[in-house]
Amino acid sequence: HDTVEWLLQHVPGHNGRAGIWGVSYDGFFTAAGIIDTHPAIRAASPQAPVADFFLGDDWYHGGAFMLAKGFEGATSFRPEAGPPPKVTVPFDYGTSDVYEFFLKVGTLADVSARVDGANPMWDETAAHPTYDEYWQSRAIWRHLKDIRCAVLTVGGWFDAEDLMGPLRVYHEIRANNPGISNGIVMGPWVHGGWARHDGRRLGSVDFAADTARYYRERVVLPFFEFHLKDKGDPTPPDAHVFETGTNVWRRYAAWPPAHAQPRVLYFREAGGLAFEPPTEEDASDSYVSDPAKPVPLVGYTAPAVPDEYMVSDQRFAATRPDVLVYATEPLEEDLTLAGPVSPKLFVSTTGTDSDWVVKLIDVYPPDRSEPADDHGAAAANDVGPPPVVVLPGYQQLVRGWPFRGKFRKSFEQPEPFVPEVIEALTFTMPDVNHVFRRGHRVMVQVQSTWFPLMDRNPQTFVNIPTAKPEDFKSATQHVIRSRTQPSGVEVHVLPAPVNAGANEGGSS
Repeated sequence: HDTVEWLLQHVPGHNGRAGIWGVSYDGFFTAAGIIDTHPAIRAASPQAPVADFFLGDDWYHGGAFMLAKGFEGATSFRPEAGPPPKVTVPFDYGTSDVYEFFLKVGTLADVSARVDGANPMWDETAAHPTYDEYWQSRAIWRHLKDIRCAVLTVGGWFDAEDLMGPLRVYHEIRANNPGISNGIVMGPWVHGGWARHDGRRLGSVDFAADTARYYRERVVLPFFEFHLKDKGDPTPPDAHVFETGTNVWRRYAAWPPAHAQPRVLYFREAGGLAFEPPTEEDASDSYVSDPAKPVPLVGYTAPAVPDEYMVSDQRFAATRPDVLVYATEPLEEDLTLAGPVSPKLFVSTTGTDSDWVVKLIDVYPPDRSEPADDHGAAAANDVGPPPVVVLPGYQQLVRGWPFRGKFRKSFEQPEPFVPEVIEALTFTMPDVNHVFRRGHRVMVQVQSTWFPLMDRNPQTFVNIPTAKPEDFKSATQHVIRSRTQPSGVEVHVLPAPVNAGANEGGSS
């Protein structure tokens, strides 16, 4: 409020209107800056806004600590006592394999000891492994009321840090501030990629157009020009979202689209996946999860967490004995998913705690002939492109998300599992807007480690930040897929044919 007042008084030649925008933390500041909106603020665009550090943004996803990204952030941004700012030297991992580095370091307490000097950012994050008052008091989504300006929230479908934030900010503003212009844009971008890249590709996946340029020139600039200068189109869509798989922009009156219907893809016998529920009376699948041999994040050596992991090839994981794999038959027609993805599992474990990672995957047909190339991949991947792969049989990650089992009843009050007792476990992953094309297959993978993206669960009910090496135990995990306890993944399906408005900025 005071900043806008100062600008009105000291900047000459203005028309009395102000706009505000920012990415990531600045997206958080933008959302905070429009609560009880100053009358001069007419338009705001929170972009990749941090909405809740524990419930899906940055440091914790599904209750699991985002180890590698958290460590990278803490060692890159070290708080200093005052000006002038000091230049920090990037942390020396001593290896080109970030998986190897964290595995050798050991427990989360051992990782904390490698953070150089006092670091409140790391120390406080690791010291609050539940959704306590520390995190709740910092959750800006709880306060998004009395907003009286037009809002355009922006996010990326492949934002490894703040994918939940834009969706939560959009929905809370919509729920609490009726009557204002409130829109959302979701594109095929990494964190802030709409401002830094052309948005053409990510790793081996090509989106067929410069999607970021399209957004900048035809979406966000017209938004500000209309509300600040009365130029352009006064009726933009509520939701302007990029549809992966077909590589087209879609426009909807709201997100998710009202005509998207929830349906469950059920785990079936012999690794099958289908919309029809199982009929067996007693059926399950199991695997042994060993914290000493966690499932890697990607199938190649990487010096840091690569941005492209959110579309990376999952064939390496599908062959591991500690990963369950379920897949449909080749699709006879396109399958369009638009909205949240919600695993609904019945599980048991021989331990007293366990993580459950669910991955939704698009399996390309085996007869696809063109090879992938790495043209432009480095521009969309901060640590360089992945190895060149061929697309026939490619298992493209569409959405993956972890859930720490101790939080199955409450993020505030964790509870241990009773060994070998079956319990229901339901959680919600971030939304998707993806078409599985005819001839492709839908695959779901289930695992209990995803390293070093997330920290390792000892699989015993302990305080993980202070867990000792002897706390880490192998555990046998069971996923039930019977008639009375049918595990699966709920998705939101758009009926075919889709006729959701103008398709722009890509090719079908």
